[in-house]
Amino acid sequence: MDPQTIEPLLRSAQAGDAKAREELFATLYEELRRIAQRELRKRGQSLTLGATTLLHEAYLNIADREGLNAIDRPRLLAYASRAMRGLVIDYARSRQAQKRGGQFEITSLPTELPEGSVDHNELERIGEAVDALSAVDPELAQVVDLKFFCGYSFGEIAALRGVSERTIQRDWEKARMFLHRTLRTVNLD
Repeated sequence: MDPQTIEPLLRSAQAGDAKAREELFATLYEELRRIAQRELRKRGQSLTLGATTLLHEAYLNIADREGLNAIDRPRLLAYASRAMRGLVIDYARSRQAQKRGGQFEITSLPTELPEGSVDHNELERIGEAVDALSAVDPELAQVVDLKFFCGYSFGEIAALRGVSERTIQRDWEKARMFLHRTLRTVNLD
């Protein structure tokens, strides 16, 4: 994807140009769709949410915001990934509530796949831990979003951010230690 095409669109979208935002979305559509597919694949078969639906819901979430806070392509992709992660967590919560009797529906045939082995509480805890990391160090949280949620390699992230691959590996290790400590602390409470 040509940065010369994306950068002007990002600047215009940031300034509030709705047409530029739509064109940016169309330009990045396939890449964002791959991110959505990876996100759903990680969650197993228990989510009946489709990649296209997730991508479009994330777009609507992003489009509703006043001004786009993504200065460059990596930040935009990380932002989209966080939006998708939040939507998956919300969807999992909703499904968990329905499973517990939050919504009754009478049908003659099953309409959904059976619940898989995805622990929705664990998914929520990971999302909260990444949000806590973002409050402390947004750059490390961006590496987590790009690596874990977007599925990029260290080399791809390094190229996106304009740093060495080794720098990204160090950032990844720092982020993993923070998340591990955060998740362990939450388990002790």
